[in-house]
Amino acid sequence: MTFNFYQDPGHGWVKVPNSLIKELGIEKDISCHSYWRKGYIYLEEDSDFGRFCQAMEHKKQITITEQHIKSFHTNRSSKIRNYEIYNKEIN
Repeated sequence: MTFNFYQDPGHGWVKVPNSLIKELGIEKDISCHSYWRKGYIYLEEDSDFGRFCQAMEHKKQITITEQHIKSFHTNRSSKIRNYEIYNKEIN
């Protein structure tokens, strides 16, 4: 299991399937600092990704480590910033 981590000069997001977020039961816990597009949630790195990691450990007994993360960095503003803001009432 590998998750892509996208980072620009100001922030970072981890791409996670929306179905996994729902399976973990944390869809109502994700903040408006995350984004979504085409079946994926781009979890903001500071709090939402932490919630995801805790849920994975608690509910699936999987500890997310650096081995699970593939990093991508851009020196420009990430296109993720143009995706739709995550809305816990819709997603």
